[in-house]
Amino acid sequence: MNPHAYEVDIRPLAPEDGGGFVAIAPELPGCRSDGDTPQEALDNAYDAIACWIEAANEMGRDVPEPQRRAAA
Repeated sequence: MNPHAYEVDIRPLAPEDGGGFVAIAPELPGCRSDGDTPQEALDNAYDAIACWIEAANEMGRDVPEPQRRAAA
């Protein structure tokens, strides 16, 4: 599956949490990453998604199909 097909939500992190941005793939439980900039967080999230899918496949677990939503 293509990691870029999954929705990624990017939010700023509070300074007390280290600052930067967190990127979460809501369709893949526990799949998240971060970065100093929104783009870095997104790039890191795609790497995390690929690793999440690989690990799920190795463990014989189902990988949810991407359910991208159209932008309003």
